[in-house]
Amino acid sequence: MAEPVELPTRIGILPFRNKVLLPGAIIRIRCTTPSSVKLVEQELWQREEKGLIGILPVRDAAETMSVGSMLTQGTDLGDRSSKNQTGLSDSHKLDGKSQQEPIHWHTRGVAARALHLSRGVEKPSGRVTYTVVLEGLCRFSVLELNTRGTYSTARISPLDMTKAEMERVEQDPDFIALSRQFKVTAMELISVLEQKQKTGGRTKVLLDTVPLHKLADIFVASFEISFEEQLSMLDAVDVKVRLSKATELVDRHLQSIRVAEKITKKVEGQLSKSQKEYLLRQQMRAIKEELGDNDDEDDDVAGLERKMQGAGMPPNVWKHAQRELRRLKKMQPQQPGYNSSRVYLELLADLPWQTISEEVELDLKAAKERLDSDHHGLEKVKQRIIEYLAVRKLKPDARGPILCFVGPPGVGKTSLASSIAAALGRKFVRISLGGVKDEADIRGHRRTYIGSMPGRLIDGLKKVAVCNPVMLLDEIDKTGSDVRGDPASALLEVLDPEQNKTFNDHYLNVPFDLSKVIFVATANRAQPIPPPLLDRMEVIELPGYTPEEKLRIAMRHLIPRVLNQHGLNSEFLKVPEAMVKLIIQRYTREAGVRNLERSLAALARAAAVRVAEQEPTVPLNKDVHQISSPLLESRLAEGGAEVEMEVIMMGVNNHEISSAFRDMSPLIVDEAMLEKVLGPPKFDDKETSERVATPGVSVGLVWTSFGGEVQFVEASSMVGKGELHLTGQLGDVIKESAQIALTWVRARASELNLATAKESNLLEGRDVHIHFPAGAVPKDGPSAGVTLVTSLVSLFSHRRVRSDTAMTGEMTLRGLVLPVGGIKDKVLAAHRYGLKRVILPERNLKDLVEVPAAVLGSMEILLAKRMEDVGARGGSIQDYDTDNFDLTYISIPNCKIQIVGGINCHIFPYSPLAKKQEHNT
Repeated sequence: MAEPVELPTRIGILPFRNKVLLPGAIIRIRCTTPSSVKLVEQELWQREEKGLIGILPVRDAAETMSVGSMLTQGTDLGDRSSKNQTGLSDSHKLDGKSQQEPIHWHTRGVAARALHLSRGVEKPSGRVTYTVVLEGLCRFSVLELNTRGTYSTARISPLDMTKAEMERVEQDPDFIALSRQFKVTAMELISVLEQKQKTGGRTKVLLDTVPLHKLADIFVASFEISFEEQLSMLDAVDVKVRLSKATELVDRHLQSIRVAEKITKKVEGQLSKSQKEYLLRQQMRAIKEELGDNDDEDDDVAGLERKMQGAGMPPNVWKHAQRELRRLKKMQPQQPGYNSSRVYLELLADLPWQTISEEVELDLKAAKERLDSDHHGLEKVKQRIIEYLAVRKLKPDARGPILCFVGPPGVGKTSLASSIAAALGRKFVRISLGGVKDEADIRGHRRTYIGSMPGRLIDGLKKVAVCNPVMLLDEIDKTGSDVRGDPASALLEVLDPEQNKTFNDHYLNVPFDLSKVIFVATANRAQPIPPPLLDRMEVIELPGYTPEEKLRIAMRHLIPRVLNQHGLNSEFLKVPEAMVKLIIQRYTREAGVRNLERSLAALARAAAVRVAEQEPTVPLNKDVHQISSPLLESRLAEGGAEVEMEVIMMGVNNHEISSAFRDMSPLIVDEAMLEKVLGPPKFDDKETSERVATPGVSVGLVWTSFGGEVQFVEASSMVGKGELHLTGQLGDVIKESAQIALTWVRARASELNLATAKESNLLEGRDVHIHFPAGAVPKDGPSAGVTLVTSLVSLFSHRRVRSDTAMTGEMTLRGLVLPVGGIKDKVLAAHRYGLKRVILPERNLKDLVEVPAAVLGSMEILLAKRMEDVGARGGSIQDYDTDNFDLTYISIPNCKIQIVGGINCHIFPYSPLAKKQEHNT
């Protein structure tokens, strides 16, 4: 190293971004890009031992300080210099930067020679790479920088002193003093490193063999310093300046090592063998003392402990929480399990173990008035709720049944649960179970999983902060099961009073008492709920509303709420009852009232536009309202240049500000406005008569999750091979009903006068096609047999079905009419469609008690025991006019039937609420 190095006048340049190679340091780089590979190949590989390259520091263009010239061509960088003499560096690229972005080059660099050079080829690309071990030799100054081919070259001049100049400097007293100080500091650093790493022997040899001005570079390159400090060492051409800077940097590194040793010794002196687990915490405390950041205030863990003490946990839970808290105190915040343990303890402290909301004195009369004001109709449901509250009043700790409200959307299931909470004076929390398929949503995730969290029930209790709320399990029929478990089965423990005292959430891992929670569930259908879960609840069915009930709900609840939501009142918009009836009849045919509310909201928006477009006539002067106030006028009348400001509440003059809008005439909804806002009517009363205008079409009643619906069944025949075609996206059950219906009609073709005795095969030479319209909607269920038979008999007899009659019921192969479900919803659906007659199975007579009396009073209910009671039999239809033939008549038991000439049959209407009357001939 002491031998002088002869530098060429021009040298190839390899830039280093934000790093500096000092003379005497050794680095290892890997060249992969074309420019660096070309540089190494031409300047080092081909010249072998005589090759030299220049290492020039490069500063990012975003740096505020720029030194030297600028070159706008991208090239390769080695961005790491070694921390010691055997460091490792990778070649980095500038190709990711824009080719037009300027690069700031330093004006001074270091010439380097290759100590080791190896060539490799990457597979499968075949790209050539070089791995080079470089040693820094001497400093040089850049006179001119340009590009030669794919890499940069520079015209340089050496900066190191000659031998004669160095001998003169060594006689300088200042240099001698600096050398002595540097050696003392360097020896101290070597001694400290020798005690820690046992590697100081080789470094001591350097102090005796290497010149001090070169040794300064070697020492500084052995530890990490900033880029600016590296540049200052590179720019220190004067050996006295270089020694001064090196002494300062070495001393600073020595002091940092000593501070670390001091902290370690202080901690180790305070520890005994029984306190080894507190090592990390003691180190942190000692570091805070050195920084002067040690305060006597309680930390967060102490605050958490106080919070846990006031949570009122049961003894077994408190014992478990104390064990977890001791574990947390032993952990460092940086450890992986610290945060999860802390969050777990915070959850234990936040849960309402004993916090309850005090129930108000239950007033059944007030509760009944509240139910009546919030919900119109639903008398049976409200009566059951009053009974539930009465039992609660007499025995507050009674294990009452779990109510499950089942009904179509929009009938008020959720609001009923909210009313129960308000009547009891308890907090209300809603948990939606729609689409839940993971059992962990109910029981929680185990803490061993990443991202674990408690179940929805525990999380809801944490949010509501009491242990006795009214908890609504909404959409309980929408839960599913897959590989992650069965949430419905997990709810068995929740809803069982014998088990929920010790409900075990997997995240908590301690029992929690849910017996004080009042559970209320809602569902659209009861069928998807598993039987064991359904057995734990009392099902209360909510039917759809009749048009009269919808009218009362709209006038009493919906219209005031819609006007308030849109910033209006009755002075701006008036909706007459006649218009509400038209909306119900022509625009909404649903069990609930949600679409009705949406239609009313559309009218309110139209009125809001009209009101907002009117300019207010209140006079304005420099953005100040000229408000008429007697107090203000009296003060102005008293005279004087000074006027006191008076603050007037908005509620006082609100009517004055809005007087301009009140001068407007209210917007009264009429039929023209309905068509303009809501569009053409979606439904009309002529739909049924138009659909059944031809033979082969019958009107059936079906039940869906949205309530009862009217379903048309169409049958047609054509030339074919006697096959049956079914369309309309039908399920297996309804397909089998169609096969049974066709078989029954074919077997009784002669009895029904559909074919002669000689031609009893109805399907000879023709196919039958049965279609259920609205083919995009899946259809299935055992209640279409009566409708299918009627459609087929109408087709083969060429006689129409009455347009005001709907029917439901399943049949057996022998013609027995079986009972079906959803009678109440189906009768209400027929009433909504304007149908006057409904044919039901005889065994469904008991279900008519649940149908509102107003609906039964306006309809004719016909009961059938066998299919012969539904269709015409024998010759009793032969004298009827084909165009006006009534295919659907019924023989009602216990009713007198008058026979005229043995041909015509007159049917007396039957109503289960009307008193039976005897009719004589």
